[in-house]
Amino acid sequence: MDKQRVKVETNQEGKRLDLFCTTCCDHLSRKFVKEIIDNGGILVNGIQKKASYKIKKDEIVDITIPEIKPCSVEPENIPLDIVYEDQDVIVVNKPSGMVVHPAPGNRSGTLVNALMFHTKDLSGINGVSRPGIVHRIDKDTSGLLMVAKNDGAHQSLAEQLAEHSILRQYRGLVKGVVEPNKGTVDMPIGRDPKNRIRMAALEGGKPAVTHFEVVQRFARYTLMTFQLETGRTHQIRVHMQAIGHPLAGDPLYGGDRDNPFKTQGQCLHAEKLGFVHPKTGKKMDFYAPLPEAFQMILNQLNRL
Repeated sequence: MDKQRVKVETNQEGKRLDLFCTTCCDHLSRKFVKEIIDNGGILVNGIQKKASYKIKKDEIVDITIPEIKPCSVEPENIPLDIVYEDQDVIVVNKPSGMVVHPAPGNRSGTLVNALMFHTKDLSGINGVSRPGIVHRIDKDTSGLLMVAKNDGAHQSLAEQLAEHSILRQYRGLVKGVVEPNKGTVDMPIGRDPKNRIRMAALEGGKPAVTHFEVVQRFARYTLMTFQLETGRTHQIRVHMQAIGHPLAGDPLYGGDRDNPFKTQGQCLHAEKLGFVHPKTGKKMDFYAPLPEAFQMILNQLNRL
């Protein structure tokens, strides 16, 4: 059983309780959150509220996620954007809004469900709920993800991740005008002691390094590229918030305040992925263009 306590911040005031909890726990579906609320597993200042309750600043929300026994993952006929595939690896371009693997409240509609329909050959190193998954990107982050079709490929790719030899480049839109043309954020990341659902840049966390470069500056936003040395949870989102430039549309790290684009999540896209093929030893590089919704935002900014 997972218990978390969250304090409502100013920018979250007025949200429905179920939507607030879904935003905080982006691995949970809104339907599952409502079930938890109805069963008394989510309390506001110690009191059970309806899912439609409008939360207020400084209220304390206690979320108790019930333990769910592992179950088999069912294949689902969900379209996939396969960028590359052979007998060992798949490179897929994940859309924004898709969860990578099943979790409580998200047993269907995930990338894993789609992959299991697409192929029966997926590595088993990460167990029945995460077959083939070597690394993850957040639900609302789009872009390239590598998948292992056998255990040998999985081990090779995992070792490359551990050695920081895999190229992972992201393109993101952040709030504010970033002054240096390029730079590095070197801040350890750990669980936020004030909000257990979020991560934070803090002493005692795990080492985390993000390199960034400005692509284009707008009046109130900056388009940037990011390269990861490490792969901490929410790394780019945390690092950009830490230097005062949260990702536009990010509901968890302050980027959705006064959001004129009405995005459902952070404007972040994994555009480049490079690794050494686990069997042939050949260097493989892949690119995925920005999704249409992201490009439309940039077009809007260019017209201003």
